[in-house]
Amino acid sequence: MLKKTAFSLVLLAASTFAIAADVAYPEKFRDWKHVKSMVLNQGHPLFEAVGGMHHIYANPKALAGYKAGKFADGAVIVFDLFEAIDKDNAVSEGARKAVVVMAKDKRKFKATDGWGYQVFDPKSGKGGLDAKAQADCHACHVSQKNKDYVFSAPRD
Repeated sequence: MLKKTAFSLVLLAASTFAIAADVAYPEKFRDWKHVKSMVLNQGHPLFEAVGGMHHIYANPKALAGYKAGKFADGAVIVFDLFEAIDKDNAVSEGARKAVVVMAKDKRKFKATDGWGYQVFDPKSGKGGLDAKAQADCHACHVSQKNKDYVFSAPRD
């Protein structure tokens, strides 16, 4: 399970400094297949780290990976994180908090079982994870080894 403190540090790193990203910002990712959405409310164990409205998108290679249970190089999954505004008995998107990306490249990201991780600042579009922060991301994803390190699954 994702530890609150590890992901909090990831978001802090993304918001306080920029490092040359190993994972490219996925231009036009909102044109990709929408995998699912969810809202993490207060009371959820990960609320402090990633509370809000989540939209997950997958490029064509990632969609094939979801179906096969194994992701090929070039698969990219985007976790688009927004504030969740709960008003007038409706929950809607607020400001974007971060764009979190997983990209598969077995040679480039050998140390993290083929996956590269990056958190992009919503205003500048710059990534902010160094190698240690990427390793911290992967440490949480190891629990999903049987799903090729991916937590999400497409909705029916």
